[in-house]
Amino acid sequence: MMSTMPLRTPLSLMFSALLLAACASPQGLHTQGQALDSASLQGPTFSDKLSPATWPAHDWWNSLGDPQLDGLIAAALRSNPDLQVANARARQASAAVLAADAQRQPTLGIEAGVTRSRAARVDDPSGQGRRYGTLRSLSLQGGYHFDLWGGDRAAWEAALGRARASEVDRQGARLTLAAEVTRAYNDLGLAYATQDLAEQDLKRTRDMLVLARSRVEAGLDSDYQLQQTQSLEAAAEASLTAATRQVDSARIRLAVILGQGPDGGARLPRPQLIAPSAVSLPSHVPAELIGRRPDLVAARWRVEAASRDIEASKADFYPNLNLSLAVGSKSLLGDAMFGGASRFFSIGPALSLPIFDGGARRAALAGRNADYDVAVAQYNQTLLGALGDIGDGISRIHSLEQQIEQQQRARDIARSSYDTAMQRYADGIGNHLDALSVEQQLLQSERQLASLQAERIDASVLLMQALGGGFEAAAPLSTSAR
Repeated sequence: MMSTMPLRTPLSLMFSALLLAACASPQGLHTQGQALDSASLQGPTFSDKLSPATWPAHDWWNSLGDPQLDGLIAAALRSNPDLQVANARARQASAAVLAADAQRQPTLGIEAGVTRSRAARVDDPSGQGRRYGTLRSLSLQGGYHFDLWGGDRAAWEAALGRARASEVDRQGARLTLAAEVTRAYNDLGLAYATQDLAEQDLKRTRDMLVLARSRVEAGLDSDYQLQQTQSLEAAAEASLTAATRQVDSARIRLAVILGQGPDGGARLPRPQLIAPSAVSLPSHVPAELIGRRPDLVAARWRVEAASRDIEASKADFYPNLNLSLAVGSKSLLGDAMFGGASRFFSIGPALSLPIFDGGARRAALAGRNADYDVAVAQYNQTLLGALGDIGDGISRIHSLEQQIEQQQRARDIARSSYDTAMQRYADGIGNHLDALSVEQQLLQSERQLASLQAERIDASVLLMQALGGGFEAAAPLSTSAR
């Protein structure tokens, strides 16, 4: 007996070594994504309106000075379907956090049952069969999973990160919705302005038609010239019809964004033209942008969640300990249910060690690594896109300001030329073709100016949205490149 002991010890050690060597291993699997450092990126610096701390306010639309617009945005935030979807997704993510946290807690439950059975002949010791029995059972069962390597906690933190991202997405949806309402409201104002211009053009054309008839009667013009003016009147009527249709379309679009039916647009009052608002721009945009843009904050939370998923997946490679407990009573006789002979209990730990799983754990970890790389790439893409949006928005606003100034001069010149031409035409000394040409130049100039002014407002809204629209991250993120 004593001579076998030295042999058993080496065999046990060798068996343990072979067992460990055969265990599934995460070695050789790693991530490749590297998050961009926003501080190292060059932001737009060609604006002369930079301020160390100027960002859009949370209710930035109030700076546009239209109480009716404020009320419409408030209504949209209450009833828009897109925002309702974002709210529901945030609740889904919160429920996932509770489910992940529940995996970390001990379990305890009660089971009770009554089973009525009849034994077959082969199951009856007497060989006769037809014996009936009733088994009554009552037990308390519990269990606990020891999170030795932090995998369950990492899974809970991953779910928490996704929930935070969903909450930020909800804030981003509010920002997007406010911007969409403002832009649609601005488009409706432009449609009404275009309709006004079409009505003014029709009135000018009809005034010209009255003069043309007078000149024909006086023998100064021919019927051909009168027909040209009549054709111009028909074209002006068609333009007014098209402008009216544009108003209807813009009202329907705004009503849909507000969460109303298309008929709800008919109840919308005419908006006033939004006054151009100067947008003050913050300095050091790249460094502060990651806390001011909801999509960037959400992207960083998703990177954080993907990092925690990797930790949870790695924990599956290591041994773990489970504890199970059961205590209760089983009896074939009702009066003996709680007797000493019917009682039972069991308690014991169980050690689990993955040895061979066909590569399932390595495949799962490789997938988590890829998910992390995707999250990092999406964050980098969002960051670069945000800087591009801001740079393009600043350039667009500066260009539009110059175009508006130039177009105002052109409109004033065209208006003066039209007044002069019409006066000469009424006095019988002007040329019919000159009057028609100047009238069309004035109409085109007025339409172009109205369009540029509306585009300037639209560009301001987009820039405020690109700057985060008053959003600010509530908590710092600890994400770092793996």
